[in-house]
Amino acid sequence: MTTNVPQPEVLRYTAFSSDPDGGNPAGVVLDATGLDDSDMLAIAADLGYSESAFLTLPPEDLESVGRAFTIRYFSPKAEVPFCGHATVATAIALAERTGPGEMVFATRAGTVRVDVSEVCGTLRATLTSVEPHIEEIAAADLAEALAALGWPAADLDPAFPPRIAFAGARHLVLAAATRERLADLAYDFARLEALMLRLDLTTVQLVWRKSATVFHVRDPFPVGGVIEDPATGAAAAAFGAYVRELGLVRGDAVLTLHQGEDLGRPGELTVTLRAGDPRVRVGGAGTRMA
Repeated sequence: MTTNVPQPEVLRYTAFSSDPDGGNPAGVVLDATGLDDSDMLAIAADLGYSESAFLTLPPEDLESVGRAFTIRYFSPKAEVPFCGHATVATAIALAERTGPGEMVFATRAGTVRVDVSEVCGTLRATLTSVEPHIEEIAAADLAEALAALGWPAADLDPAFPPRIAFAGARHLVLAAATRERLADLAYDFARLEALMLRLDLTTVQLVWRKSATVFHVRDPFPVGGVIEDPATGAAAAAFGAYVRELGLVRGDAVLTLHQGEDLGRPGELTVTLRAGDPRVRVGGAGTRMA
């Protein structure tokens, strides 16, 4: 820890579940003033969660906004440009102290607004992504990803073509044809990590369609130093952009993503798409952990 800087209070929250044993845990430091990059990385590594969030004062262009902050995200291995579940966790931690309402976060990926509301005694946070986009993946890179996962190409759902999607961070979207294929995840950590580093991917968003608007998802996260991310807001936003741009949904749509069941930490993410607005909204509950 940087010399002469008091030890910061490190909070532990889970996002996308109202149960402390569900969703995705995140470390939250509401006052990271005085911490440098190595301090934040050390805290994130010590916690061992997929990401932790660190707040400081907002940039000059947001100083006049009521509740605005600069936020940075660290996995146990590196800084990431944007993290959805840590944003939700942080917003709920702030709402417990200053009440529900709108908050604004300056991230490396851009400005992200979050609305926190209380529903039947449970706080829910909904973030609005930066403007998203999707792109093709080269055939050789797709083949390498499937080889690292141990997935035959025949196990993919042809209705959901592989793409790289961005809504604050880059994710490779691959759709499994069956729930059994999604459940059987035992991949080559080093091989997938090398590919993801080369393609600047944050996670691989593995999905299985249960119905027109309900999906089960999993997210390998070797570049962050963890095998799998239990509930991934940034990937959910990217997936929302993916299904809309490919015409898999039209107009206004609300998707439900179930994640973490295969890890014993079930969570639920709500993805909202609005006609005429390219941005994606991702919401869910959250709560403090012991």
